Amino acid sequence: MRQINKIIIHCSASREGQSLTVADIDKMHRARGWNGIGYHYIVDIDGSVHGGRPVEKVGAHVSGHNADSIGICYVGGLDGSGNPKDTRTEVQKAAIRELVNELCRKYTTVVEVRGHRDYSPDLNGNGVIEPFEWLKACPCFDVQSEFTSFLSNVNVKP
Repeated sequence: MRQINKIIIHCSASREGQSLTVADIDKMHRARGWNGIGYHYIVDIDGSVHGGRPVEKVGAHVSGHNADSIGICYVGGLDGSGNPKDTRTEVQKAAIRELVNELCRKYTTVVEVRGHRDYSPDLNGNGVIEPFEWLKACPCFDVQSEFTSFLSNVNVKP
């Protein structure tokens, strides 16, 4: 089994309310030339959690950080006009929180939970990834601030 140090949260960059299945995401990723869906888990609008790529396999979701991470993707992330927006439903929020909690307990080597955008380059070298430096807005919410108190209970840095 590979060493898991990070959980990285993503959005599917689909419009609010748009249905998107694991098979749809798999097809999109294969069209990019990947060998299948890059995320390990998908959280649907109704809060159901679906397996994607097996956790035993390295993901394809954040360049340079796939080998030691698990990728979670929620369906949504864009408003009706295609602009970045936190479109998570309440049941998606609860499901993501529950999944992260479960994974942190299962993989005790997890030291951080971040959003995809938090792995953008620090262009000005100040030690903070600021909005103007984001390569993508994904997952369209601040994972660090949302999970800070929650993660301290499982001894993981946000």
